[in-house]
Amino acid sequence: MHLYIALPGFPENQKTVIGRGVNIEIINTGTELMLGEVLNTHEYFLCRRLAEKGYIVSRQSAIADTPEAIESALRDAISRADVVICTGGLGPTSDDMTRQVVANLAGQSLIENASVLEHIENWFASRNRPCPPGTRNQALVPEHAIVLPNSHGTAPGLIIEVSRPHGAAMASVWLVMLPGPPRELRPMFDDQVLPWLMRSFKQPAPFVCRTIRTIGIPESIMQSLLIGPLSDLVRAGLEVGYCSRPGEVDVRLSARGENAALTVAEAEKIVVGLAGEHVYGSGDERLEDVVVRELARLGKTVVTAESCTGGRIANRLTDVPGASAVFLGGAVTYSNELKKMVLGVQAETLQVHGAVSEQTAREMAEGARKRFGADYALATTGIAGPSGGTPAKPVGTVFIALASDRSTIVVRQLNQFDRDTFKQVTSQQALDMLRRQLRGV
Repeated sequence: MHLYIALPGFPENQKTVIGRGVNIEIINTGTELMLGEVLNTHEYFLCRRLAEKGYIVSRQSAIADTPEAIESALRDAISRADVVICTGGLGPTSDDMTRQVVANLAGQSLIENASVLEHIENWFASRNRPCPPGTRNQALVPEHAIVLPNSHGTAPGLIIEVSRPHGAAMASVWLVMLPGPPRELRPMFDDQVLPWLMRSFKQPAPFVCRTIRTIGIPESIMQSLLIGPLSDLVRAGLEVGYCSRPGEVDVRLSARGENAALTVAEAEKIVVGLAGEHVYGSGDERLEDVVVRELARLGKTVVTAESCTGGRIANRLTDVPGASAVFLGGAVTYSNELKKMVLGVQAETLQVHGAVSEQTAREMAEGARKRFGADYALATTGIAGPSGGTPAKPVGTVFIALASDRSTIVVRQLNQFDRDTFKQVTSQQALDMLRRQLRGV
């Protein structure tokens, strides 16, 4: 049986497991993960997507790109799990071993799939590039595997049933193999694997999960704020979780059963009521998404004048589809000369107060708004470190200014983090200033 199909064309006779929790494990392959060269973003993405649908990952591991490590991890997971999701190792290079190891475990031969090969050849032809000979290896698939088309790359995903060790509760386990690049893995998982999983392993009870995103309240204070008001709902089955990042806390509300939707809705109402202006969104919403949407709703525009954030605010805004309707542009004025030349900051201001000062931030924002013709302007100037601080202005000091036709607001923050986190937190604070202005909070 050779299949190269997109949903909903999975086999109709595939068994469905109903009435018990499904045990899911994840194996991430890649020597680069073990060397710390690449951040394992698959862990975050897959666990979150699964949790949103009520599937909890029981275990996950990262292993090197060796046949021995892959086989050992798979055998271990097969002895326990109902579904094993394995990422990476499906490409054309010598370290892409997952396909062969899985075929060996399943006792199946690798067969060249004509549809996959055609897709690979068309992929390169459409880009006017020759197809490397080694790329044909990606068309080799276990003979009884379900093949998942890859519209964002050349390596197909695979789903294959493998026999479990004798004496296990279930006779077989499903192995799901996904390509390593996130831009290929994520749409394949969302569009094909998750629907297959939901059809094959139905949850015994309805599951509802909602995430409330907040800024400006520490995790411990958030929990103290909510623990009492949510206590009755928790006793009724509500689960409350917190995910903290610098300056932000996500509150996760979930419940199972026939009353799950009502329970979560009541909890959300309580959280939003108590957290108030600190709530900026829900689900996967980012602060930049909210800001762009609010600017569009009001028909307003914004520009940026950045020093210490190095264009981070502009980058985040332009990550949002449709941002061109509200974001006119920005300037990264790192030197004092460019602050004067581009934004009109006064030489006397820089001499008397310094580049990192309330006065300079104010003139940066007001100059940008006036010169670029926007309704709002955000400006940042600070000391990212690790050097450059003084007793009066230690490392982490930053001034953020928001200028409008009504007034200019300047706040001083102390963000004592590494440089990248400093930029992220400062940009978050700047965008939140604008969000609050737009919403009148």
